[in-house]
Amino acid sequence: MSSSNNHDDVADHGYDDDVEETFVDESEIADIIDDQPHEGDDHMDEDEDEEEDENVSEGGGGSKEEVFLEDDSVQGFFTHKEPIFSVDLHPTKQNLAVSGGGDDKAYLWRIDTGDQVAELDKHEDSVCAVKFSNDGSFVAAGGMDGKINVYNLETEKRSCVLEGPDEIQWLCWHPRGNVLLTGASDASLWMWSLPTGDFMNVFNGHGAPVTCGQFTHSGRNIVSGSEDGSLIVWDPKTAAIVQQFSPSDERFHQDGITSLAISKDDQVFLTGSMDSTAKLVHSNGSVLGSFENASESVETVGLCDVLSLAATGSVDGSLSIWDINTLRLRTTLQHNDSVNQLKWHQDSPLLTSVSMDCTVRTWDSRTGECVRLWKGHQEGIMDFALSSDGKTVVTASDDGCCLVFAE
Repeated sequence: MSSSNNHDDVADHGYDDDVEETFVDESEIADIIDDQPHEGDDHMDEDEDEEEDENVSEGGGGSKEEVFLEDDSVQGFFTHKEPIFSVDLHPTKQNLAVSGGGDDKAYLWRIDTGDQVAELDKHEDSVCAVKFSNDGSFVAAGGMDGKINVYNLETEKRSCVLEGPDEIQWLCWHPRGNVLLTGASDASLWMWSLPTGDFMNVFNGHGAPVTCGQFTHSGRNIVSGSEDGSLIVWDPKTAAIVQQFSPSDERFHQDGITSLAISKDDQVFLTGSMDSTAKLVHSNGSVLGSFENASESVETVGLCDVLSLAATGSVDGSLSIWDINTLRLRTTLQHNDSVNQLKWHQDSPLLTSVSMDCTVRTWDSRTGECVRLWKGHQEGIMDFALSSDGKTVVTASDDGCCLVFAE
Protein backbone atom coordinates (compact mmCIF):
# COMPACT_ATOMS: atom_id res chain seq x y z
CA MET A 1 0.00 0.00 0.00
CA SER A 2 1.03 3.61 -0.35
CA SER A 3 3.15 5.03 2.46
CA SER A 4 1.63 8.47 2.09
CA ASN A 5 1.09 10.33 5.34
CA ASN A 6 -0.68 13.31 3.80
CA HIS A 7 -3.09 14.75 6.33
CA ASP A 8 -5.23 16.21 3.53
CA ASP A 9 -5.86 12.72 2.19
CA VAL A 10 -7.36 11.67 5.46
CA ALA A 11 -9.17 14.85 6.39
CA ASP A 12 -12.40 13.42 5.00
CA HIS A 13 -12.15 10.39 7.26
CA GLY A 14 -13.09 12.20 10.44
CA TYR A 15 -16.44 12.00 12.13
CA ASP A 16 -19.96 12.62 10.94
CA ASP A 17 -21.61 15.89 11.75
CA ASP A 18 -24.90 14.23 12.59
CA VAL A 19 -23.80 11.42 14.83
CA GLU A 20 -25.22 12.75 18.07
CA GLU A 21 -27.61 9.82 18.33
CA THR A 22 -29.02 8.33 21.49
CA PHE A 23 -27.99 4.68 21.55
CA VAL A 24 -29.68 3.46 24.74
CA ASP A 25 -33.31 2.52 24.27
CA GLU A 26 -34.05 0.37 27.27
CA SER A 27 -32.62 2.27 30.21
CA GLU A 28 -29.96 4.77 31.06
CA ILE A 29 -26.42 3.48 31.38
CA ALA A 30 -25.82 5.75 34.35
CA ASP A 31 -28.31 3.67 36.29
CA ILE A 32 -27.05 0.40 34.88
CA ILE A 33 -23.38 0.75 35.67
CA ASP A 34 -24.01 2.07 39.17
CA ASP A 35 -25.54 -1.29 40.08
CA GLN A 36 -23.02 -3.86 41.24
CA PRO A 37 -23.37 -7.57 40.37
CA HIS A 38 -25.57 -9.56 42.71
CA GLU A 39 -23.98 -12.67 44.12
CA GLY A 40 -25.83 -15.86 43.31
CA ASP A 41 -27.73 -14.53 40.27
CA ASP A 42 -28.23 -17.15 37.59
CA HIS A 43 -29.30 -16.94 33.96
CA MET A 44 -31.98 -19.58 34.32
CA ASP A 45 -34.66 -20.30 36.87
CA GLU A 46 -34.96 -23.53 38.83
CA ASP A 47 -37.13 -25.21 36.24
CA GLU A 48 -34.63 -24.36 33.51
CA ASP A 49 -31.80 -25.63 35.70
CA GLU A 50 -33.56 -28.99 35.92
CA GLU A 51 -34.00 -29.08 32.16
CA GLU A 52 -30.33 -28.30 31.57
CA ASP A 53 -29.37 -31.09 33.96
CA GLU A 54 -31.27 -33.67 31.91
CA ASN A 55 -29.66 -35.67 29.15
CA VAL A 56 -30.43 -34.15 25.76
CA SER A 57 -30.70 -35.87 22.42
CA GLU A 58 -27.69 -35.45 20.15
CA GLY A 59 -28.58 -35.08 16.50
CA GLY A 60 -32.37 -35.15 17.01
CA GLY A 61 -34.59 -36.89 14.50
CA GLY A 62 -35.09 -39.98 16.64
CA SER A 63 -31.41 -40.47 17.50
CA LYS A 64 -31.01 -42.51 20.66
CA GLU A 65 -27.55 -41.15 21.41
CA GLU A 66 -27.60 -38.88 24.43
CA VAL A 67 -25.02 -36.51 25.84
CA PHE A 68 -24.94 -34.62 29.10
CA LEU A 69 -24.32 -30.92 28.49
CA GLU A 70 -22.25 -29.42 31.29
CA ASP A 71 -22.81 -25.75 32.00
CA ASP A 72 -20.83 -24.10 34.78
CA SER A 73 -21.82 -20.56 33.77
CA VAL A 74 -23.78 -18.31 36.11
CA GLN A 75 -25.13 -16.00 33.43
CA GLY A 76 -25.13 -15.44 29.70
CA PHE A 77 -26.01 -13.17 26.79
CA PHE A 78 -27.67 -14.92 23.87
CA THR A 79 -28.79 -12.17 21.46
CA HIS A 80 -26.03 -12.34 18.85
CA LYS A 81 -26.99 -15.71 17.27
CA GLU A 82 -23.76 -15.58 15.22
CA PRO A 83 -20.11 -16.20 16.22
CA ILE A 84 -18.86 -13.62 18.72
CA PHE A 85 -15.33 -12.36 18.14
CA SER A 86 -14.68 -9.84 20.90
CA VAL A 87 -15.81 -9.03 24.44
CA ASP A 88 -14.72 -6.52 27.07
CA LEU A 89 -15.64 -5.50 30.62
CA HIS A 90 -16.07 -1.92 31.83
CA PRO A 91 -12.90 -1.06 33.80
CA THR A 92 -14.66 0.15 36.96
CA LYS A 93 -18.33 -0.90 36.70
CA GLN A 94 -17.67 -4.51 35.92
CA ASN A 95 -21.26 -5.60 35.64
CA LEU A 96 -21.30 -3.87 32.21
CA ALA A 97 -19.97 -5.79 29.20
CA VAL A 98 -19.70 -5.11 25.47
CA SER A 99 -19.57 -7.77 22.78
CA GLY A 100 -19.31 -7.79 18.99
CA GLY A 101 -19.82 -10.52 16.43
CA GLY A 102 -20.61 -11.93 13.04
CA ASP A 103 -24.13 -10.51 13.05
CA ASP A 104 -22.49 -7.09 12.33
CA LYS A 105 -23.64 -5.84 15.72
CA ALA A 106 -22.27 -4.86 19.12
CA TYR A 107 -24.27 -4.91 22.34
CA LEU A 108 -23.93 -3.50 25.82
CA TRP A 109 -25.30 -5.88 28.44
CA ARG A 110 -25.25 -6.73 32.13
CA ILE A 111 -23.27 -9.70 33.36
CA ASP A 112 -25.32 -10.00 36.56
CA THR A 113 -28.69 -10.39 34.82
CA GLY A 114 -27.85 -11.01 31.15
CA ASP A 115 -30.13 -8.10 30.24
CA GLN A 116 -29.42 -6.10 27.11
CA VAL A 117 -28.58 -2.47 27.88
CA ALA A 118 -28.17 -1.24 24.31
CA GLU A 119 -27.91 -2.44 20.73
CA LEU A 120 -25.21 -0.32 19.14
CA ASP A 121 -25.38 0.88 15.55
CA LYS A 122 -25.15 -1.93 13.02
CA HIS A 123 -22.02 -2.24 10.88
CA GLU A 124 -21.89 -3.37 7.27
CA ASP A 125 -19.71 -6.36 8.19
CA SER A 126 -18.67 -8.33 11.27
CA VAL A 127 -17.77 -6.45 14.44
CA CYS A 128 -14.35 -7.91 15.23
CA ALA A 129 -13.14 -5.61 18.03
CA VAL A 130 -14.84 -3.90 21.00
CA LYS A 131 -13.12 -1.97 23.79
CA PHE A 132 -13.95 0.34 26.69
CA SER A 133 -11.61 3.29 27.23
CA ASN A 134 -9.33 2.95 30.25
CA ASP A 135 -11.27 5.58 32.22
CA GLY A 136 -14.59 3.96 31.29
CA SER A 137 -16.07 7.04 29.63
CA PHE A 138 -16.18 5.64 26.07
CA VAL A 139 -16.74 2.37 24.28
CA ALA A 140 -15.60 1.65 20.71
CA ALA A 141 -16.76 -1.00 18.24
CA GLY A 142 -14.69 -1.70 15.12
CA GLY A 143 -15.79 -3.72 12.12
CA MET A 144 -14.52 -5.46 9.02
CA ASP A 145 -16.27 -2.63 7.16
CA GLY A 146 -13.43 -0.33 8.26
CA LYS A 147 -15.66 1.76 10.54
CA ILE A 148 -15.31 2.39 14.25
CA ASN A 149 -18.33 3.66 16.19
CA VAL A 150 -17.43 5.42 19.44
CA TYR A 151 -20.02 6.08 22.15
CA ASN A 152 -19.95 8.38 25.16
CA LEU A 153 -21.32 6.44 28.12
CA GLU A 154 -22.02 9.60 30.12
CA THR A 155 -24.09 11.39 27.49
CA GLU A 156 -25.50 8.09 26.17
CA LYS A 157 -24.83 9.16 22.59
CA ARG A 158 -22.59 8.17 19.72
CA SER A 159 -19.69 10.60 19.70
CA CYS A 160 -18.32 9.89 16.25
CA VAL A 161 -17.76 7.44 13.43
CA LEU A 162 -14.09 6.94 12.59
CA GLU A 163 -13.07 5.95 9.07
CA GLY A 164 -9.83 5.61 7.14
CA PRO A 165 -8.41 2.07 7.36
CA ASP A 166 -9.98 -0.96 5.74
CA GLU A 167 -10.83 -4.05 7.83
CA ILE A 168 -10.24 -3.37 11.54
CA GLN A 169 -8.02 -5.96 13.23
CA TRP A 170 -7.92 -4.67 16.84
CA LEU A 171 -8.52 -1.60 19.02
CA CYS A 172 -6.45 -0.09 21.83
CA TRP A 173 -7.00 2.98 24.02
CA HIS A 174 -4.17 5.12 25.33
CA PRO A 175 -3.52 4.28 29.01
CA ARG A 176 -3.72 7.92 30.13
CA GLY A 177 -5.99 9.69 27.67
CA ASN A 178 -8.92 9.29 25.31
CA VAL A 179 -6.87 8.45 22.25
CA LEU A 180 -7.86 5.43 20.16
CA LEU A 181 -5.48 3.30 18.10
CA THR A 182 -6.33 0.59 15.57
CA GLY A 183 -4.50 -1.81 13.28
CA ALA A 184 -5.91 -2.70 9.88
CA SER A 185 -5.70 -5.31 7.14
CA ASP A 186 -4.19 -2.75 4.75
CA ALA A 187 -0.92 -2.78 6.80
CA SER A 188 -1.60 0.59 8.45
CA LEU A 189 -2.28 1.84 11.98
CA TRP A 190 -4.53 4.85 12.66
CA MET A 191 -4.93 7.08 15.71
CA TRP A 192 -7.66 9.54 16.69
CA SER A 193 -8.47 11.89 19.56
CA LEU A 194 -11.81 11.53 21.34
CA PRO A 195 -14.51 12.73 21.82
CA THR A 196 -14.08 14.88 18.70
CA GLY A 197 -12.81 12.07 16.48
CA ASP A 198 -10.01 14.29 15.17
CA PHE A 199 -7.45 12.38 13.13
CA MET A 200 -4.01 12.39 14.77
CA ASN A 201 -1.69 10.09 12.78
CA VAL A 202 -1.39 7.18 10.38
CA PHE A 203 1.51 4.74 10.70
CA ASN A 204 2.92 3.08 7.57
CA GLY A 205 5.80 0.61 7.69
CA HIS A 206 4.37 -2.90 7.77
CA GLY A 207 3.85 -4.79 4.53
CA ALA A 208 0.86 -6.92 5.51
CA PRO A 209 -2.14 -6.86 7.92
CA VAL A 210 -1.31 -5.47 11.38
CA THR A 211 -2.42 -8.40 13.52
CA CYS A 212 -1.56 -7.05 16.98
CA GLY A 213 -0.50 -3.84 18.67
CA GLN A 214 -0.82 -1.59 21.67
CA PHE A 215 0.47 1.48 23.44
CA THR A 216 3.30 0.83 25.88
CA HIS A 217 2.23 1.11 29.53
CA SER A 218 3.73 4.60 29.77
CA GLY A 219 1.92 5.64 26.59
CA ARG A 220 5.15 6.98 25.11
CA ASN A 221 5.38 4.46 22.28
CA ILE A 222 3.30 2.12 20.14
CA VAL A 223 4.34 -1.46 19.38
CA SER A 224 2.76 -3.43 16.54
CA GLY A 225 3.20 -6.80 14.84
CA SER A 226 2.27 -7.88 11.33
CA GLU A 227 1.64 -10.89 9.12
CA ASP A 228 4.84 -9.93 7.30
CA GLY A 229 6.80 -11.02 10.39
CA SER A 230 7.85 -7.50 11.41
CA LEU A 231 7.59 -5.88 14.84
CA ILE A 232 7.78 -2.07 14.91
CA VAL A 233 8.11 0.41 17.77
CA TRP A 234 6.63 3.81 16.84
CA ASP A 235 6.70 7.37 18.11
CA PRO A 236 2.99 8.28 18.45
CA LYS A 237 3.57 12.00 17.90
CA THR A 238 5.61 11.80 14.71
CA ALA A 239 4.69 8.31 13.41
CA ALA A 240 8.44 7.69 13.06
CA ILE A 241 9.86 4.19 13.49
CA VAL A 242 11.89 4.01 16.69
CA GLN A 243 12.90 0.36 16.46
CA GLN A 244 12.19 -2.52 14.10
CA PHE A 245 12.57 -6.29 14.08
CA SER A 246 12.07 -8.28 10.88
CA PRO A 247 12.57 -11.73 9.30
CA SER A 248 15.79 -10.45 7.73
CA ASP A 249 17.30 -11.17 11.16
CA GLU A 250 17.50 -14.96 11.32
CA ARG A 251 17.17 -14.81 15.11
CA PHE A 252 13.68 -13.27 14.76
CA HIS A 253 10.40 -14.65 13.38
CA GLN A 254 10.35 -16.11 9.89
CA ASP A 255 6.57 -15.96 9.54
CA GLY A 256 3.64 -13.75 10.55
CA ILE A 257 3.29 -12.38 14.07
CA THR A 258 0.03 -13.29 15.80
CA SER A 259 0.29 -11.82 19.30
CA LEU A 260 2.17 -9.39 21.52
CA ALA A 261 2.83 -8.69 25.20
CA ILE A 262 4.80 -5.84 26.78
CA SER A 263 6.56 -5.96 30.15
CA LYS A 264 5.48 -3.63 32.93
CA ASP A 265 8.58 -1.44 32.49
CA ASP A 266 8.13 -1.30 28.68
CA GLN A 267 11.61 -2.70 28.10
CA VAL A 268 10.80 -6.22 26.94
CA PHE A 269 8.38 -7.45 24.28
CA LEU A 270 7.13 -11.02 23.78
CA THR A 271 5.74 -12.05 20.39
CA GLY A 272 4.00 -15.18 19.13
CA SER A 273 4.16 -16.28 15.52
CA MET A 274 2.81 -18.62 12.87
CA ASP A 275 6.36 -20.04 12.71
CA SER A 276 5.55 -21.95 15.97
CA THR A 277 7.92 -19.87 18.09
CA ALA A 278 7.75 -16.99 20.55
CA LYS A 279 10.50 -14.37 20.68
CA LEU A 280 11.65 -12.30 23.63
CA VAL A 281 13.17 -9.00 22.47
CA HIS A 282 14.45 -5.81 24.11
CA SER A 283 13.37 -2.30 23.20
CA ASN A 284 17.00 -1.53 22.32
CA GLY A 285 16.78 -3.90 19.33
CA SER A 286 18.28 -7.03 20.90
CA VAL A 287 16.74 -10.47 20.42
CA LEU A 288 17.00 -11.97 23.90
CA GLY A 289 15.75 -15.47 23.24
CA SER A 290 13.44 -17.86 21.44
CA PHE A 291 10.82 -20.14 22.99
CA GLU A 292 10.49 -23.19 20.76
CA ASN A 293 8.42 -26.12 21.98
CA ALA A 294 5.17 -25.67 20.02
CA SER A 295 4.46 -27.79 16.95
CA GLU A 296 2.00 -25.28 15.45
CA SER A 297 1.34 -21.53 15.42
CA VAL A 298 1.73 -19.66 18.72
CA GLU A 299 -1.55 -17.73 18.91
CA THR A 300 -1.31 -15.95 22.28
CA VAL A 301 1.40 -14.77 24.66
CA GLY A 302 1.59 -13.04 28.05
CA LEU A 303 4.04 -11.73 30.67
CA CYS A 304 3.47 -12.12 34.41
CA ASP A 305 3.33 -8.97 36.59
CA VAL A 306 4.82 -10.47 39.74
CA LEU A 307 7.17 -13.27 38.61
CA SER A 308 9.77 -13.46 35.84
CA LEU A 309 7.53 -15.75 33.82
CA ALA A 310 6.11 -15.78 30.31
CA ALA A 311 3.29 -17.87 28.87
CA THR A 312 2.66 -19.01 25.30
CA GLY A 313 -0.41 -20.76 23.86
CA SER A 314 -0.46 -22.70 20.61
CA VAL A 315 -2.81 -24.18 18.04
CA ASP A 316 -1.43 -27.57 19.15
CA GLY A 317 -3.23 -27.11 22.50
CA SER A 318 -0.11 -26.50 24.55
CA LEU A 319 0.13 -23.73 27.16
CA SER A 320 3.77 -23.31 28.14
CA ILE A 321 5.29 -21.44 31.08
CA TRP A 322 8.80 -20.04 30.58
CA ASP A 323 11.41 -18.58 32.92
CA ILE A 324 12.43 -15.22 31.44
CA ASN A 325 15.74 -15.05 33.30
CA THR A 326 17.03 -18.44 32.16
CA LEU A 327 14.92 -18.67 28.95
CA ARG A 328 14.03 -22.21 29.96
CA LEU A 329 10.73 -24.06 29.83
CA ARG A 330 9.27 -24.57 33.31
CA THR A 331 6.17 -26.57 32.46
CA THR A 332 3.77 -27.34 29.62
CA LEU A 333 0.05 -27.42 30.35
CA GLN A 334 -2.54 -28.81 27.97
CA HIS A 335 -5.91 -27.95 26.43
CA ASN A 336 -7.61 -30.44 24.12
CA ASP A 337 -7.56 -28.02 21.17
CA SER A 338 -6.10 -24.70 20.07
CA VAL A 339 -5.38 -22.16 22.82
CA ASN A 340 -6.88 -18.93 21.49
CA GLN A 341 -6.30 -16.44 24.31
CA LEU A 342 -4.48 -16.27 27.63
CA LYS A 343 -4.35 -13.54 30.27
CA TRP A 344 -2.27 -13.27 33.44
CA HIS A 345 -4.21 -12.11 36.49
CA GLN A 346 -3.23 -8.73 37.87
CA ASP A 347 -0.44 -8.96 40.47
CA SER A 348 -0.82 -12.73 40.62
CA PRO A 349 0.92 -15.94 39.50
CA LEU A 350 -2.42 -17.20 38.13
CA LEU A 351 -3.36 -17.11 34.45
CA THR A 352 -6.55 -17.98 32.58
CA SER A 353 -6.80 -19.46 29.09
CA VAL A 354 -9.60 -20.27 26.64
CA SER A 355 -9.61 -22.77 23.83
CA MET A 356 -11.36 -24.27 20.86
CA ASP A 357 -12.00 -27.19 23.22
CA CYS A 358 -14.85 -25.02 24.64
CA THR A 359 -13.30 -24.70 28.11
CA VAL A 360 -12.03 -21.92 30.36
CA ARG A 361 -9.12 -22.93 32.58
CA THR A 362 -7.26 -21.09 35.32
CA TRP A 363 -3.76 -22.27 36.18
CA ASP A 364 -1.25 -21.72 38.98
CA SER A 365 1.99 -21.03 37.11
CA ARG A 366 4.09 -22.03 40.11
CA THR A 367 2.79 -25.58 40.28
CA GLY A 368 1.20 -26.14 36.88
CA GLU A 369 -2.07 -27.04 38.62
CA CYS A 370 -5.37 -26.33 36.88
CA VAL A 371 -7.21 -24.65 39.75
CA ARG A 372 -10.47 -24.01 37.83
CA LEU A 373 -12.10 -25.69 34.84
CA TRP A 374 -15.31 -24.20 33.46
CA LYS A 375 -17.52 -25.64 30.72
CA GLY A 376 -20.67 -24.40 29.02
CA HIS A 377 -19.96 -23.51 25.39
CA GLN A 378 -20.80 -25.85 22.54
CA GLU A 379 -18.19 -24.41 20.17
CA GLY A 380 -14.74 -22.84 20.50
CA ILE A 381 -14.11 -19.76 22.66
CA MET A 382 -12.61 -16.91 20.61
CA ASP A 383 -12.05 -14.21 23.23
CA PHE A 384 -12.60 -13.46 26.90
CA ALA A 385 -12.52 -10.65 29.44
CA LEU A 386 -11.19 -11.08 32.96
CA SER A 387 -12.40 -9.02 35.92
CA SER A 388 -9.81 -6.98 37.79
CA ASP A 389 -9.97 -9.34 40.79
CA GLY A 390 -9.57 -12.38 38.55
CA LYS A 391 -12.73 -14.03 39.88
CA THR A 392 -15.04 -13.51 36.89
CA VAL A 393 -14.55 -14.49 33.24
CA VAL A 394 -16.80 -13.38 30.38
CA THR A 395 -16.39 -15.35 27.16
CA ALA A 396 -17.13 -14.86 23.45
CA SER A 397 -17.72 -18.02 21.44
CA ASP A 398 -18.28 -19.39 17.95
CA ASP A 399 -21.61 -20.73 19.25
CA GLY A 400 -23.02 -17.17 19.30
CA CYS A 401 -23.17 -16.91 23.10
CA CYS A 402 -21.36 -14.96 25.76
CA LEU A 403 -21.18 -16.79 29.09
CA VAL A 404 -20.23 -15.56 32.56
CA PHE A 405 -18.19 -17.80 34.84
CA ALA A 406 -17.50 -16.81 38.44
CA GLU A 407 -16.03 -18.23 41.62
